[in-house]
Amino acid sequence: QVHLAESGGGLVQPGGSLRLSCVASGTILAIYEMGWYRQAPGKQRELVAKIHDNGITYHVDSVKDRFTISRDTAKNTVSLQMNSLKPEDTAVYYCNLRGSEDYWGQGTLVTVSS
Repeated sequence: QVHLAESGGGLVQPGGSLRLSCVASGTILAIYEMGWYRQAPGKQRELVAKIHDNGITYHVDSVKDRFTISRDTAKNTVSLQMNSLKPEDTAVYYCNLRGSEDYWGQGTLVTVSS
């Protein structure tokens, strides 16, 4: 069983920054990719950024140059540095691990509001 624990969400003003972290624990047989998804109220869950096991990253256009995904392989941790936050970034952010199966965290709420 794999458990993903997210942290770092909260309330921030527009233009502010937050850093999300996700720690994977349990019996992890393989990690092909880790990533962050988000789901805003009334919308479908969408990809924000992902990092492959070889280190290659992908960020969706709406967060490029503002968000940066990174990973600490030794600690099975993936982070998302979010800068220049906008109200439209408000959502529940979910950590994802793709290995032998697909695993999800419980989510952490990010609210961008003045």
